[in-house]
Amino acid sequence: MAKEENYLTIKENGSNEIVIKKSRFIASLFRTESVADAEAVIAATTKKYRDATHNTYAYTIGLNDEQVKASDNGEPSGTAGVPELKALQLMNLKNVTAVVTRYFGGTKLGAGGLIRAYSNSVTEGAEAIGVVKRVLQQELSFHVAYNRFDEVNHFLKEENIWIEKVTYGVDVVISIFIDEDEQQELEKKLTNLMSGQIEFTPGDKRYNEIPITDHNYHDK
Repeated sequence: MAKEENYLTIKENGSNEIVIKKSRFIASLFRTESVADAEAVIAATTKKYRDATHNTYAYTIGLNDEQVKASDNGEPSGTAGVPELKALQLMNLKNVTAVVTRYFGGTKLGAGGLIRAYSNSVTEGAEAIGVVKRVLQQELSFHVAYNRFDEVNHFLKEENIWIEKVTYGVDVVISIFIDEDEQQELEKKLTNLMSGQIEFTPGDKRYNEIPITDHNYHDK
C-alpha cells in the first residue's frame, strides 16, 4: 500500500445466503490485498459452485479503490457486479472481493429486483461476517513501580488504551498500542500522572483490528 492508514474491511473470509422468490443468493466474501488474490478466490468460488446459474463478482483493491472490477456473469448488464461493487463502497470496505452465486428459483426478479438482491447479498453478507476497522498503531512500553500499577492500569482503561502485555520483574513493564496521532497526548498525560518519573520506549507499528458494531460505516 502506498500509504499506511486506517481502513474498514471484513473481519474474516466467510459466506452468507439469502433466498428471494426461491432463488438462492450465496455471498462469499474474502479479504484480498491484490488483484491476483481477488482473481484466485473468484476462480476457486466459481469452481466450487460450478453448477450454479450465475457466479457474479466485484472487488475493490487499495485504500482509495485504486483497482476495481465487476462482472454480471450472464445476468442482465448492470444488475449484479456493479450493485455488488457499490454495496462494498457504500460500506466503505477496502481490499474485499465479493462473489455472489445465484441458483435460479424459477421466478424472474426483473432488473430492479436483481439489483436489490445482489446489493443486499453483499451488504448482509458483510454484516453477518462482521466488519472491523484496521487501525495502524504504535507499540509503546514503559516501567512503573508495583505500588503505582493499579493506578496506571485504571487510567489506561479509562482512556480505552489497548494493553498488549504486562511483564512483572524488578518493576512492572506495560506495553500498549496507541494511534500515532494520539501518542503525544497520551505520553503527556502519563508523564503528568507519574510526576515526570516515566520513560517511553517505542516498539513496532502494526495494524490492530477493532470490531464495528453500529453499522455506521461512513464515520469510521
